[in-house]
Amino acid sequence: MKLLKIIPALLCMALLSCKEHEPNSNVGLSLEYYQDMRNPNYAINSRMIRELMDSLMRNDGGSTVADQHTKRYYSNRGGFLWIDRHGVDQRADTLLAYLQKVGDMGFNPKHFYVKNIETDLQRLRDLQLGEGTEDANHVLARLEYWLTKSYLRYVGGQRFGYVNPTFVLNRLDSIEPNPYDSIKRPVRYRGLYDVKIDHASDSFYHLALQQIVKSGRSNDGERDDRQKGVISPLSAFLRDVQPKSAFYEQLMAKLQAPGLGKAMRTKILVNMERCRWRQADSPEKHQKYVLVNIPSYHLFAIDHQDTLSMRIGCGSTKTKTPLLTSYFKRMDLNPKWFVPRSIIIKDMVHHAGNVGYFRSRNYYVSDRATGKEVDPAMVSRSMLASGKYGVVQRGGKGNALGRIIFRFDNNFSVYLHDTSSRGVFEKEDRGVSHGCVRVEKPFELAKFLLKDKNEKLLGRIEYSMTADSLNIRSKVVGSVKVEPQVPLFITYYTLYPFAGGMANYPDVYGFDEVIYAVLKKYL
Repeated sequence: MKLLKIIPALLCMALLSCKEHEPNSNVGLSLEYYQDMRNPNYAINSRMIRELMDSLMRNDGGSTVADQHTKRYYSNRGGFLWIDRHGVDQRADTLLAYLQKVGDMGFNPKHFYVKNIETDLQRLRDLQLGEGTEDANHVLARLEYWLTKSYLRYVGGQRFGYVNPTFVLNRLDSIEPNPYDSIKRPVRYRGLYDVKIDHASDSFYHLALQQIVKSGRSNDGERDDRQKGVISPLSAFLRDVQPKSAFYEQLMAKLQAPGLGKAMRTKILVNMERCRWRQADSPEKHQKYVLVNIPSYHLFAIDHQDTLSMRIGCGSTKTKTPLLTSYFKRMDLNPKWFVPRSIIIKDMVHHAGNVGYFRSRNYYVSDRATGKEVDPAMVSRSMLASGKYGVVQRGGKGNALGRIIFRFDNNFSVYLHDTSSRGVFEKEDRGVSHGCVRVEKPFELAKFLLKDKNEKLLGRIEYSMTADSLNIRSKVVGSVKVEPQVPLFITYYTLYPFAGGMANYPDVYGFDEVIYAVLKKYL
């Protein structure tokens, strides 16, 4: 682009950058009015703008994914998105209208360059351009770079969240190494989040940039679109990336309440962030489902308007219950408990050879290779520590899993189940398990999962769950399929809609703190 003379350039800039409802103050002015405006500070040069943007990128320490995509686009000499020889048009105002509301989300507008953009737009519209960093090229370079960077930060965050839970939660708890293992192994982490969610991809950011181009003057611009009653691609995109949850709107409204303390404000912000995560599946898509919310220590089984509620026990802070989505496939009555190796190493190796310990708890030791039982008197510490031998608790009365277990596919070998330790449900702190979820009303849950409430089948299930000896074989049932399969959501909300209000739960696993630590870069 050749050096542009100031009169036509600024005339177009002033006309095209103004909002459509504002009166044109330049009507009736003659060219003589502009004679004194032949000033090099007003001249626009595309090469100079590029050099100034390169300098902005070199000095930009931003490290978010959106920041990286901004730098990548301009480093690859991508075309100007917001400016042309006429200046900056209505698209900047469209974006700015959204950015000016980030304060309502609890974010600091400075992280989206709101004041900087407002100031430089006003400089252009008032033609208040000066020397040095206040000339037209500096102003346009800043606007081009800041508008793109703030735009990608905003649309990526609103569409997918500003925190990646798959990354932060799955690098939270390290697994203690086996003290009997002589080989030093790399640090491993306990999986805590296995919910399928959408993430911002390269294609998303490419699509986002396309919406700016599609809304340009070559397509009649936003002003013309509005006159025709047509929403521009940019406006439509900014609207579509917003969180769709009604709970999100409730939380944002609560955030505006006066007198909020820091603790409640933090809790609102992190739960708003959870609402931004776009899960592949969610309770809103189903009429019948089971939801376990860890902080509340409660399970809710929903079938249209009917609700079954019960207390739960879940993983302790050291052995947290993972967050996941799945489908109930079957229920097993009087299941065996295959003791996890971590429990064997931590709690059982010390009892190797103690026959009384194993028999009093209905345990037996099996050779994993052959499946054959091994005399507990012959079992040594090294045998249990090796991993070649397992410990199994026989099913029936007194089994740690209780009398029924609810199976669903997952990557953690966890499940919902009954328990022989009923006293856990009287406790306030019910973080007591090694990761599985203990349910207060197992028979009621079994009945809920069945589509056909067959009285004969229900009678057999109840007998199998309560009888001591199970001698009447005709009344015993071993396994029942759940058909159709019922969705399960194990979630973590410390604020949640309840009975027309909003229930407040403690941050039992410290997940709020972890999420807030990442969000702070926007606060």
